[in-house]
Amino acid sequence: MSSSGGSRVLPRLHVVTDDRVLARTDFAARAAAVLDAGGAGVALHLRGPATSGARLYELAAALRARATEAGAVLLANDRVDLALAAALDGVHLRGRSLAPQIARRLLPDGAWLGTSVHSPDGARAAAESVDYLVVGTVFATPSHPGRAGSGPAVLALVLAVVGLPLLAIGGVTPERVREVRAEGAHGVAVLSGIWDADDPAAAVAGYLERLA
Repeated sequence: MSSSGGSRVLPRLHVVTDDRVLARTDFAARAAAVLDAGGAGVALHLRGPATSGARLYELAAALRARATEAGAVLLANDRVDLALAAALDGVHLRGRSLAPQIARRLLPDGAWLGTSVHSPDGARAAAESVDYLVVGTVFATPSHPGRAGSGPAVLALVLAVVGLPLLAIGGVTPERVREVRAEGAHGVAVLSGIWDADDPAAAVAGYLERLA
């Protein structure tokens, strides 16, 4: 793992991919722009449930040096094997991933480990082995059609039972950053807010300005 995970300064903006984003022919260039614009304030999550392991490794290896140069954090979503093979800064786990306790044993010292939760009970169960929690879906979002948002108050409820940094996810536009921060969020995790922008670097700058 690189030293950026070992610095133990959790970025406030976490930018998540999906298979649609990864399939873009200009993904590598857009991802490099995100890393350069965000620097130490951004973590890029390589998430592609239907993308092959070979393709994920190719992308991770290509972005590894760029992330290090920018001072950014580069994480694998779900795939501990990918994080180890490409010397990434850590792993973000999903509900169907390895248990956090097992993932922690496999990862080297200094690696970031996070997971997603939806409630205080889920947070309490996961908190022992992870460094941060992603909480949501906070607001309704096109990536989860038909799912109502839990509302930003869920962040305060989770924070009351765990002492970990929380990242709000789900429909968090730049205009809503202040709202989730007021409920105790350390930062935000976003997908469409960055990748659907004409200029991802400008979108990153807009989020970071509000997260400062």
